[in-house]
Amino acid sequence: RVLRVRVSDNGLQKVEMESQIYEIHEDLMRGSGAQLFDHIAECLANFMEKLKIKDKKLPLGFTFSFPCHQTKLDESILVTWTKGFKSPADIVAVVNDTVGTMMTCGYDDHNCEVGLIVGTGTNACYMEEMRHIDLVEGDEGRMCINMEWGAFGDDGALNDIRTEFDHEIDMGSLNPGKQLFEKMISGMYMGELVRLILVKMAKEGLLFRGKLTSDLRTTGHFETRYVSAIEKEKEGLQKAHEILTKLGLEPSHEDCLATHRICQIVSTRSANLCGATLAAVLRRIKENKGVDRLRSTVGVDGSVYKKHPHFARRLHKTVRKLLPDCEIRFVRSEDGSGKGAAMVTAVAYRLAAQHKARQKILEALKLSHEQLLEVKRRMRVEMEKGLGKETHAKATVKMLPTYVCSTPDGTEKGDFLALDLGGTNFRVLLVRVRNGMRRGVEMHNKIYSIPLEIMQGTGEELFDHIVHCISDFLEYMGMKGVSLPLGFTFSFPCKQTSLDEGILLKWTKGFKATGCEGEDVVSLLKEAIHRREVSGRAAEKPASHSHIPTLSAPGQEGADVPMSRGDTAKMISGMYLGEIVRNILIDFTKRGLLFRGRISERLKTRGIFETKFLSQIESDCLALLQVRSILQHLGLESTCDDSIIVKEVCTVVARRAAQLCGAGMAAVVDKIRENRGLDFLKVTVGVDGTLYKLHPHFSTVMHETVKQLSPKCEVTFLQSEDGSGKGAALITAVACRIREAGQR
Repeated sequence: RVLRVRVSDNGLQKVEMESQIYEIHEDLMRGSGAQLFDHIAECLANFMEKLKIKDKKLPLGFTFSFPCHQTKLDESILVTWTKGFKSPADIVAVVNDTVGTMMTCGYDDHNCEVGLIVGTGTNACYMEEMRHIDLVEGDEGRMCINMEWGAFGDDGALNDIRTEFDHEIDMGSLNPGKQLFEKMISGMYMGELVRLILVKMAKEGLLFRGKLTSDLRTTGHFETRYVSAIEKEKEGLQKAHEILTKLGLEPSHEDCLATHRICQIVSTRSANLCGATLAAVLRRIKENKGVDRLRSTVGVDGSVYKKHPHFARRLHKTVRKLLPDCEIRFVRSEDGSGKGAAMVTAVAYRLAAQHKARQKILEALKLSHEQLLEVKRRMRVEMEKGLGKETHAKATVKMLPTYVCSTPDGTEKGDFLALDLGGTNFRVLLVRVRNGMRRGVEMHNKIYSIPLEIMQGTGEELFDHIVHCISDFLEYMGMKGVSLPLGFTFSFPCKQTSLDEGILLKWTKGFKATGCEGEDVVSLLKEAIHRREVSGRAAEKPASHSHIPTLSAPGQEGADVPMSRGDTAKMISGMYLGEIVRNILIDFTKRGLLFRGRISERLKTRGIFETKFLSQIESDCLALLQVRSILQHLGLESTCDDSIIVKEVCTVVARRAAQLCGAGMAAVVDKIRENRGLDFLKVTVGVDGTLYKLHPHFSTVMHETVKQLSPKCEVTFLQSEDGSGKGAALITAVACRIREAGQR
């Protein structure tokens, strides 16, 4: 429906509307996004023409009734189609190649927490503490940060070390002033730097007897692979002679030596710069962990790192020189980032299924609006939103969240497809992950080229080509028609809003396909898959059969408040909260959702999980290491993730208790107000009790609940500092006074 709405306010507010309904045929609902939105635009134009307002520019509101992640008022990312609109794939994980490299190496080395690419382009990623990430919700655990450090220096931070040759490369590039750090390091520009230096020296008569050839003058004719060849130990000078001769020159022995030295200087600078910035990342990890000596692993990939004879050694030497108090191991990714994309997908499926099962159990403990209204009146539980983004827009190093948070724990299994797009070659992989006694990863892949005309054509042509490669690969593997989870390594700068959403910020590495920048690459891939009638995932999501039945306490009729096992009428006091948590932890563990399914004998003991543990675990100043210490006291070998889950259980149980207590108090103060016939009541509530006093959040939640459920009451809570003894004395004094007055 297209509408024109006129709102006037000349003392009497008035709204006038005209509308026209248009039909969206099934072929449009199941076609491409471009066709659908073209149709919408045509309908809008038709409507404006009918009303003779075609040339007017009016504000436009868009009602889009599908699940979306809204980032601001005029920006919303479609999560999934519903209502008959077609979504051809279940989950596609958008993963940067750097993250894929880290995950690939991390499968075999669990200390791997940094990923590095030095090839056609360069980038790094690392595992950052959630408490330091202001862009996403949560302050527990870690999340992988895709740095996109190629833009380091775009604000002038590297001007003092950039040379005239760096400036010349930048001015001749497709994106002047951008990706300056990448232009000093990556393989895409290394050969060109050497060429520019050779040209300058030849012009000044320092090389080739002052002779210049058209080949040497031509951009791109001195390739980066020449640098690697010339720097080889034994045959380097011979290679220099061959390459220079190929460029039309007649090099002397001294010319070859000079060229060798120039290549050495350029590649060494690249390795040193890369090592210095990597050292900054590792130093941050060390500070985050608060350790005296960091032991960590860096997963590395990229043609320059792998093929240059000395680059890796120089890089390692620089890092170790700058970090003498760290033990850093470098692991080369032999499988590229495709395996990592599949592992991210596998981990995502595992975590999503486990999270869904846990949330379903905990949902029975979360009070809905209607249930709170049954106790007193409807209360809406507000969760704080919005994390500061003041510095993000100005940052040159875009610390983009990848949404890769966990590394494989060895329980993943299944077959996965992976796509690896990051340059002129594109890989499709089948990754078979096995666990148990024969745990391992089996991989099959096929490499496809991406012609220049497709790289620089339309986005539709590019993604159609990708899907054609997928189809060919499935047929090649004898798996045509099989539905598998799909991981997508997309090695370009993206703003990632979730694991399966990534907005392309800008093309790099020679790609210029139109209609892609600013778009969700997952949507573009899904549209192409649909056009080819190839589904990345057709199977249903894993079903969860876990739940806690809803019970009613004896004598309670009408109030349907969720209760866990053994929880009837024991939902508020500190005497029982620890026991409720213990039962939930046992239930989680039996279902394999916690402690890797292993229940300790101590956890089976009634009353062992004291309510004071809830107060300790929920303390804001308590680190996860201390939470693990409490769990170890109970004989539980826990991971960081286990600690986060236990903390969440404690939060849910304590919050429900505080809300129920607040709902009861709201009923009391409203009753007092109504009894006194007041429109508004000011009242003080005296409070005591260890749960109220010692739990870090109980009192706050209870106060908020009372305030929300009793808006016509101003309730002040006064904590009793002297316990109930003083009160007993006061009661006695009052009684005596009343008796004496009666006698008189």
